[in-house]
Amino acid sequence: MDNFRTLKWPIIGCLLLLVVFIPIKAQNSNVLGQLIQLPKSKGTIYQLLGLVTKCSGYLFIYDSTIINNEQTTSIKGGDYTIQEAVYAITGNKGLAIRAIENHLLLYVPENPSVLSKSVSVLPDSIQTYFMIEGSLQDQYTHEPIAFGSVGINEAAIGTITNQNGDFRLKLPDSLRLSKVLFSHIGYLPREMDSQELAGKHTTLSLEPKVISIQEVIVRLTNPKRLLQEMLNGRKNNYAQHPIFLTTFYREGIERKKGLVKLTEAVFKIYKASYHTKALADQVKLLKMRRISNEQEKDTLITKMRSGIYSCLILDLMKQLPEFLDPNPDSRYTYAHTDITVVDDRLANVISFEQLKSIDEPLYRGQIYIDTENNALLRVDFEVAPRYIEQAIGMFVEKKSRNLRITPQKVTYTVSYKQWNDTYYINHIRGDLHFKIKKRRQLFNTGILHTWFEMVTCKIDTANVYRFSRIESLPTHTVFSDTHFTYDEGFWGDFNIILPEEKLNEAISKITSKIEEIND
Repeated sequence: MDNFRTLKWPIIGCLLLLVVFIPIKAQNSNVLGQLIQLPKSKGTIYQLLGLVTKCSGYLFIYDSTIINNEQTTSIKGGDYTIQEAVYAITGNKGLAIRAIENHLLLYVPENPSVLSKSVSVLPDSIQTYFMIEGSLQDQYTHEPIAFGSVGINEAAIGTITNQNGDFRLKLPDSLRLSKVLFSHIGYLPREMDSQELAGKHTTLSLEPKVISIQEVIVRLTNPKRLLQEMLNGRKNNYAQHPIFLTTFYREGIERKKGLVKLTEAVFKIYKASYHTKALADQVKLLKMRRISNEQEKDTLITKMRSGIYSCLILDLMKQLPEFLDPNPDSRYTYAHTDITVVDDRLANVISFEQLKSIDEPLYRGQIYIDTENNALLRVDFEVAPRYIEQAIGMFVEKKSRNLRITPQKVTYTVSYKQWNDTYYINHIRGDLHFKIKKRRQLFNTGILHTWFEMVTCKIDTANVYRFSRIESLPTHTVFSDTHFTYDEGFWGDFNIILPEEKLNEAISKITSKIEEIND
């Protein structure tokens, strides 16, 4: 299988965009000092803020837990600055007000945070560790939260939850007094003391963050303009110098809901700056293991190529796909469909799909862009279902003559996480589903599911260098065929994505052990 070999992102060179930035404080000062005239009025807070909108043109965004929309109040007629009007209507001078384009965000500011001391990390040879583990779920439905972020921001160490919401995070003892942050799109993030979680299996709940129509009046927003502003902000939001990422990678193949092969690895990635293409990135293999089902080899040999390469080019801010670059000849249509919360930050949601006049397999999905700094936070997308059967050449490189393979569903998720005011790739996953049928047999049909996934476990910005040719791992090959030495002691402690329940069940049924092949 070649997941992304022929998937053509548009190749875009280094484009310098000059943008004039207005400091937020000055912008707020101009907006909040604007004079408006309000009549003597009595009504709900929601109604009176509507008067301010009518007089100023600014719309309000706020959480109903801090402002009661239905509370009745009154104001005297006269001239007000926008700030004075908000305080008079809400009765709360402790509110902070931030201007975001034509919106005014009302919120309760946090206490000034004490600057955290730099974290000293000892060499692995003398470092001691502790473990936290548990599961993440929705506070009300108790459904597991898949692909939730779990980590220590100050140390740039983290992992994600699996599809059952389970997580395990190994941390050095120097971080016992740190805060562990749990977050997911659409939920209020939650912090807990790492000491409180140490050595326990904890079930944690996140509260959904719902921004209702009553709380947010969404104006018509030009989605292409938002995308262009996102591209303009690449220089400020993403790494301008090379970095090292320590990542956990896994790829798997399932057939008829049974596991065929699971390969896992730890990589050190030389990530070139965002001025360069993904092809400049390098991958060094640190550790590897695999599990395979010997019985499956007798019926159908299935291999996946270029899963690692796919993870490199799916760093979308380095290797821009066509749907993130809204040029005048774009083959996509866009719509601003929602405002949500990602890691306690407001995000515009832009939905996109191919033009109706295009009759070839392109993409559709959702793009999440920070409303304040225009950073790309996440993209969920898939090959257009209507044309997916035409996309066989994108994903299948070689097959037996007596097999008929048809793509059924192909989806991708890419997310970024902020650390020290810079965004880094956080999680990448691709899921590819195929229908397989032997020719001249009516009922011998099966479903093949392949996937690849990579999560950033640690970020290093010091002493970054390119790998030698010998150290660098080929990324277009069948990675599961790579020779390695299995290190049992290492795999007991490293931060991995825990196997899902169905994966655990499948592994337990496989009699072959983790292969131990010496170099």
